[in-house]
Amino acid sequence: MTKIIYKILGLIFVAIGIIGIFLPLLPTTVFLIIASFFFLRSAPELNDKLLKNKYLGVYLKNYKEKSGVPIIAKVSSLFLLWISIFLSGYFLTENIYIRLILLMVAVGVSIHILSMKNLKSQQVVN
Repeated sequence: MTKIIYKILGLIFVAIGIIGIFLPLLPTTVFLIIASFFFLRSAPELNDKLLKNKYLGVYLKNYKEKSGVPIIAKVSSLFLLWISIFLSGYFLTENIYIRLILLMVAVGVSIHILSMKNLKSQQVVN
């Protein structure tokens, strides 16, 4: 029963990861890592398919091998992060504490993104 639940969770996280490719606020790689975790415990053959996938496997390989992140991905992520945080803080709340939490999240995520190694386009792991 646990294996079935893990497979379903893995598939759900793959779906969320795919959505994250198109919606910049969802971190694709994180959801694919979670999916891989569930697949390794329930269906290693699905994990192999995920790693070998032409589109999704690249995210996991670059993360696993610590190759880095393309500069354009860093810039667009930071831009969208700060726009989203600003709009959320400005339009969705007047509570100063929530705005401060949003600011701390934005700073923390920015530091994390900026600390990642840059990946030049010709270095993409396939």
